[in-house]
Amino acid sequence: MRLKLHEVGDGDKVALLVHSIISSSDTWSRVAPRLADRGYRVIMPDLRGHGESPQADSYSPELLAADLVESLPAGADLAIGHSFGASVLSLAVEGLRPAKVVYSDPAWRFTEKAVAEIREFAQFTKVATAEAIRPMFLRWQPEDIEAELAGYARWDVRAVDWLESSHSYVPARPVVPSLVQGAGDHHLVPDELAETLRASGFEVRYVPDTGHCIHRDDLDGFLASLEGWI
Repeated sequence: MRLKLHEVGDGDKVALLVHSIISSSDTWSRVAPRLADRGYRVIMPDLRGHGESPQADSYSPELLAADLVESLPAGADLAIGHSFGASVLSLAVEGLRPAKVVYSDPAWRFTEKAVAEIREFAQFTKVATAEAIRPMFLRWQPEDIEAELAGYARWDVRAVDWLESSHSYVPARPVVPSLVQGAGDHHLVPDELAETLRASGFEVRYVPDTGHCIHRDDLDGFLASLEGWI
């Protein structure tokens, strides 16, 4: 499937930014200009069933990864994926072959409890209000809350039907130089996983005092942890 792409900047370098499920390319609204200031042309797809991309009859990480390969330019200077977007990006990296990859708080493993919570939250997104979600994201800017609600309104809740706790998408090795950026809560990137990743050739860095959406909780901290990679 050809995805809707959004672009910011006109630099000589190319950065690809991949959002998570239940979101859209709008999640990068404060990140993209900062990368553009560093000389990047920033390309942000809406995954199938999200944002302005078409909905579909089927969803899976493999299908979403194939969409990325079909829609995005190969050989970018940098690719960043957040959460489930990192899972999709890790499956697409062989075809996209960016020079460097950053997996920001990647959702590579799902427990039964997490699957149940995601499916429950999926239904909540269709009735969510700013007042309801603001206490959940205390460090976000008002534009982040607005973008999140816009993403909730447009996404296809069937996009989480494939979720199973038995699946693990942790890559065996980095296909290209790869950084795993963990949130300060160490929830999705616990210490034992970080040790395994480092032993496999990944670099792992944590951003203190942040939750899952590092780039929204602390944009400056997010960018500072990427020094040497961006």
